Amino acid sequence: MFCILQKELNAFFGALAGYAIVGFFLVLMGLLLWVFPTTNLLDTGYADLRPFFEIAPYVLMFLVPAITMALLAEERKLGTWEILRTSPLSVSQIIWGKYLASLLIILLTLLLTSVYYFSVYQLASPVGNVDTAVTLGSYIGLAWVGAAFAALGLGTSTLTESQLVACLLSVLLCFLLYQGFDAWTTLQTWKRYSLVLAQLGIHYHYQALSKGVIDLRDVAYFLSLIILTLLTSRWILLRKR
Repeated sequence: MFCILQKELNAFFGALAGYAIVGFFLVLMGLLLWVFPTTNLLDTGYADLRPFFEIAPYVLMFLVPAITMALLAEERKLGTWEILRTSPLSVSQIIWGKYLASLLIILLTLLLTSVYYFSVYQLASPVGNVDTAVTLGSYIGLAWVGAAFAALGLGTSTLTESQLVACLLSVLLCFLLYQGFDAWTTLQTWKRYSLVLAQLGIHYHYQALSKGVIDLRDVAYFLSLIILTLLTSRWILLRKR
């Protein structure tokens, strides 16, 4: 499994596209926080990273599929999947190795955004007048969102040999699971089930973690979603075999 993880990390950071994907996320979030007028922290006058944590999941909907789209689709397109299957590694080890590689890339990207926190920390009046607990909880929630999106992206990569199709399917699936259930609750017919429906979506649990309180129910939700998606991916690959 670790050899697969190392292989994927080397493939990602061994190409210019990998740095371009990470750089795009960092530059875009930087522009949203410091340049664009509607989300500019300097204009609001508050040392608060809330705009970052509100926008970041939507940017991750495009960033994560760009990272995961080639994990299995490209292997099958180039015919290297059959070579990989003849190795001593099981399908589960291959899936987990590829998933952990994409997860490490996402966590590294989020870690690089900590420069925004330290910038706000220094700009606050007085220095350090930032709600660190809420910020930490929001980062933990965002990490779980990225982990869930990575699992969904890996899942769509098992369905097709086309990277573009896998990317588009992943973006659609991430959006539906993140925002779709909230939209469903607005329908009058489903008003009485609004809380239950909201709890099925990623957005509800992300918001709960963003309050700075780590609830095991939210963690269990993300773990269940990730494990179920990876098990489904394994089943699809075994069926295609």
